Amino acid sequence: MNHSINFWAVVPAAGVGKRMNADRPKQYLELAGKTVIEHTLLRLLSAEVFTAVAVAISEEDPYWPDLDVSAHKKIITAAGGKERADSVLSALKAIRTVASDDDWVLVHDAARPCITTIDIHHLIDSLKTDEIGGILALSSHDTLKSVQGDNIIVGTLDRSHIWRALTPQMFRYGLLKNALEVAEGNAAITDEASALELQGMQPKIVEGRPDNIKITRPEDLALAQFYMEHQND
Repeated sequence: MNHSINFWAVVPAAGVGKRMNADRPKQYLELAGKTVIEHTLLRLLSAEVFTAVAVAISEEDPYWPDLDVSAHKKIITAAGGKERADSVLSALKAIRTVASDDDWVLVHDAARPCITTIDIHHLIDSLKTDEIGGILALSSHDTLKSVQGDNIIVGTLDRSHIWRALTPQMFRYGLLKNALEVAEGNAAITDEASALELQGMQPKIVEGRPDNIKITRPEDLALAQFYMEHQND
């Protein structure tokens, strides 16, 4: 490799957040004086590691252009897709003329506004010499049940082998773009790691912070505000 490796962030933000029962997508709900997505993007930018942040936005989105952060010099707006994987692939294509195959891409959920610079740097430091990459995740402390049919318990899972996937998820640009192109339309691709797993690769796990929560339900906003007020990064 005779060039410097760049780090890019990708934020799929074309979702509508049906579970919030709100009048707008969850990334535009107010949290501590800003929208959720503004907090998320400002956290990514404040890590000071990214060449640019590509944000995939639905073409019918009326809220995005009104946010100051949408005009930030390091923000690139890409067209959002039907599914998360489509949006991520669209964002990757938006930087293809400036990104190299061995650059790193960190894909982060728009609805995870509590991400810390500590976790971003921890993920990068843990994986930057890896060939493939990996994800932030949390080990499970709960007892986990396997359920079938009408909510009938059919077994207890060994939680020592179970981790909850978080974001960012960090992979080489070329590997991730190729994996998503090959898997296009596959409903089993629920995160970036699953696209690489489908190619027979084995991404790594890097333990993240439990305050890196995803806003999915109305009560999560209050919890996110609580975490933000108590983070000391």
